[in-house]
Amino acid sequence: MSDCLFCKIVVGEIPCHKVWEDASHLAFLDINPIREGHTLVIPKSHASYLFDLGDADFQSLLAASKTVAARLKDVFQVPRIGMAIEGFAVDHVHVHLVPLTGVGQLDSKLAKPADHADLAKLAERIRQ
Repeated sequence: MSDCLFCKIVVGEIPCHKVWEDASHLAFLDINPIREGHTLVIPKSHASYLFDLGDADFQSLLAASKTVAARLKDVFQVPRIGMAIEGFAVDHVHVHLVPLTGVGQLDSKLAKPADHADLAKLAERIRQ
């Protein structure tokens, strides 16, 4: 989809702080994170709504998210990785993964712009 922000990220028209990818999915740091390590996992093919995905694509996205969540949990040494899927900010299915240490931390009101230099360093840390 030519006007989709995330589709432009997938094809490299817009840069991102990539932390993981496979043939069908891309994971990158959110530029307005709720907490350090807030990561988005998206299918590389455009899809607007999670529950419109076919069963195989739905399961594949969740499996990709589980892979990324395991890495985030290891890097940030947190007890939980929170997951949210709401899909209003960008019209492309995306899973929010947020390292959590306690109740109330998975709240979009906590989001604030991040420094891109800091995000680049953090992405490198997560990729290692």
